[in-house]
Amino acid sequence: MLNFTAGGNETESHPEYKTYALVFGSVMALGLPLNTISLWILFRRHNLRTPSAVFLVNLAISDLLLVISLAPMVYFYVTHSWPLGNMACIWITMLFRNNIRSSSIFITFISVDRLLAVVYPLRSRHLRTWSNAIKAAGLIWLFVLVWNVPESVEFSRFLNNLSDSSCFELPAHRLINITYIQPALVLTMLAVNIVSTVLVSWTLSRHLNDSARINNKISVMLIFAMNLMMFALFFLPVSVVIFFKGWRHVITPLRCLASVNCCLDPLLYYFSFDGFWKKKEDMEASVERQ
Repeated sequence: MLNFTAGGNETESHPEYKTYALVFGSVMALGLPLNTISLWILFRRHNLRTPSAVFLVNLAISDLLLVISLAPMVYFYVTHSWPLGNMACIWITMLFRNNIRSSSIFITFISVDRLLAVVYPLRSRHLRTWSNAIKAAGLIWLFVLVWNVPESVEFSRFLNNLSDSSCFELPAHRLINITYIQPALVLTMLAVNIVSTVLVSWTLSRHLNDSARINNKISVMLIFAMNLMMFALFFLPVSVVIFFKGWRHVITPLRCLASVNCCLDPLLYYFSFDGFWKKKEDMEASVERQ
């Protein structure tokens, strides 16, 4: 069983642990109420019959799962001890890592949904349905969970051979066989977002005066710009750093940075989502138009 308890000298040798605990604790304190309120507004004031609303709900759930994983991580970095054993380490780490994977996919699906609504509003009506969005969300979660199976097995194999380290600080190169998948996923999702942004920008530029067809052009492009910012700042660095041996020591700081995405998602996506504050009855006409 994994048993890591730092003594006085070992504590002094890891002063950065206090910073990690502060960052994760702050993210947890902000992310929990922000995402809970966002979910409440979506369920309370919307009928959730649009694909974007379905993906936003799942994005908030993904962020709340990340928040759950941060509490035990804060405990470890504060106390320098882990009394819960290997299995708890593995599942908490899976919750943390799954946020980047699920969030990047849901954000990309939001971009694709806006792309279809703006560029192909009529031809995409049969694709942009509530039932298709529910099926897509289910497949995303299934994909993430299936990914966890081989990852957990390999993770457990390394932890069983360790007696002086924590699963939260396991060197990334020890899991290199499974960490190639995440950079490939993030880079693919980023490419989709870039293409979607270019196509939507081109379409909007051709309809600058067509307000009847495309409403709130600035907010639409703002969503795409923020999608790209989320990838560039939070998802991409922590995913590709494993390929640079000289930079592997910054993996944990990059994980701290990546966790901040759960605090910005409600502000960047929910509050810029057209009609976020409208009541259900006010959204009915909008749903019909979409």
